[in-house]
Amino acid sequence: MIRRMLFLALAALAAAGAQCLPVLGERIRAGDMARAVPAFAGLAPELDLGSAAAAGARRTYGAAELARLARRYGLSVEAGLEACFVRPVETLSGERVAAALRAAMPAARIEVVDFSRQPIPPGELRFPLSAPPPEQAGGSAPLWRGVVSAPGRDDFPVWAKARIEVSGKRAIAAEALAPGRPIERCQLREEPYEGPSGLPDLSQVVGRVPRRPIAAGAAIEAQWLDSPAEVVRGERVRVEIRSGRARLLLEGEAQSSGKRGDVVGVRNPANGTILRATVVDRGRVIVAADQGEIAPDEGGNR
Repeated sequence: MIRRMLFLALAALAAAGAQCLPVLGERIRAGDMARAVPAFAGLAPELDLGSAAAAGARRTYGAAELARLARRYGLSVEAGLEACFVRPVETLSGERVAAALRAAMPAARIEVVDFSRQPIPPGELRFPLSAPPPEQAGGSAPLWRGVVSAPGRDDFPVWAKARIEVSGKRAIAAEALAPGRPIERCQLREEPYEGPSGLPDLSQVVGRVPRRPIAAGAAIEAQWLDSPAEVVRGERVRVEIRSGRARLLLEGEAQSSGKRGDVVGVRNPANGTILRATVVDRGRVIVAADQGEIAPDEGGNR
């Protein structure tokens, strides 16, 4: 008897679950509701009716709540009618993780060691590889951060531990490279490389600026490099002074280095004063008249 009652209870739960309609987003819209209650088909499909439940959970509109919602929009629904929605979930597999990593790095050799086990919403699995993770201590597989994406929903974070090896060429310092000075092609050589991803090639190194001294013969790593400054201390720069609709152009000498958007000191050769200027492009700065001037000894170094 007890076994029969338990079976009936489980059957009832299964039936209730079967009546719940899937929704992919974090909000329930009129288009979703129309699938359960046809009277809502007359509303704009994107009309927001409320929040959905957490992934894997149900959101049920009871008869009273559904009737109030229908009255709000001048609709007539059958008494006692309810609507149930569920956000479906799935789990990752090693094959799916490997395929997503391979899509980002088609020529790489990939060994998936571990990955997210928590339920995830349906969507496209992606592993953005713009910044490869560093190698882990002890030779363990690096941790790769990814997302599950779908239209109208925030990205859902996932992770995977995988060893990824590539074949190509890497940039080698042909001589000692000093920090702060853009790297020239003649200062580099390249050599064949097979191993973990992340080492830049020549095209990704030339013109960049070392953040630290790089010894001759060292394989250059991306984290050692920075973008070059658009304005370099001691160089001549074009200065545009703006006051309302008026514009005045002159040349000045940069007293500090900076990238686009930085504020640098620029000496006005006409009177020796130093202007506070905003870097807008290579060798070009703008001074707003209401910023005024700063004393010559305040033009700091960078």
